[in-house]
Amino acid sequence: MAHPDDETFQVYGTVALHRDDPGFRLAVLHATDGDAGQIAPGVDVGPEGLGAHRRREDELAWAAVGYVPDRHDWLGYPDGELSRAPFGEVVAHVARLLDDERPDVVCTFGPHGMTGHPDHITIGRATDTAFHAVRRDGGPGLRRLLHAGFAETYFRKHQAWLHEQGLPQWEPDRLYHLRGTPDEHIGVKVPTRKVADRVFAGIQQHRSQMHVLFAHPVDDTVFTAGNSRETHVVAWPPRAVGTPVLTDVFEGLDDG
Repeated sequence: MAHPDDETFQVYGTVALHRDDPGFRLAVLHATDGDAGQIAPGVDVGPEGLGAHRRREDELAWAAVGYVPDRHDWLGYPDGELSRAPFGEVVAHVARLLDDERPDVVCTFGPHGMTGHPDHITIGRATDTAFHAVRRDGGPGLRRLLHAGFAETYFRKHQAWLHEQGLPQWEPDRLYHLRGTPDEHIGVKVPTRKVADRVFAGIQQHRSQMHVLFAHPVDDTVFTAGNSRETHVVAWPPRAVGTPVLTDVFEGLDDG
């Protein structure tokens, strides 16, 4: 991921669901510590301390979700400037983690980065490149590559709800605004309602970014009603038209 809190809606539910599974292991890579982000009202930290503050928030968030990463790499690139870093260097950092860990499933951003954020797009492209380079070298793992995405149907329902509440809607053509992903591209829909309390607890630890994560007041009831699943595009292996949608990021991997 690019910034602390990028993983909130993408993998917190999956991690909460699998936190007690024997053999489950979680490796996280953040390209930046989000040091250039905006600061929510009431959070007592200045711009010079935001990066360290957000790292700490991320640690607290994983603890609230119920599983602290077994490995957590921070690359330390400046927030907002990842696209200016040498691309091959970023790829090498990601490839090193993938080669060390040999994960079965890798989750990152797709081509539009969900919000058009250049950092999201860059880390997604670098992860894709590293995934295929390490995979082609042979060895275990690297069996599924996922791109985070909000299914268009869900996105439209959320837009309608915002309208009903008199709240600003997302403008998908604008930078930093959420975009939907065509439903036919979604290959994984993970039901997360039964762990929604843990997902929400994790998100709440990102206090400095709550105004970004939620553009409107949200309590646990509202969150549970509106966020009952995680959705992903299966970027690899190629997914044939008509293939059943998976209900877990690991589904089918035990079959070969």
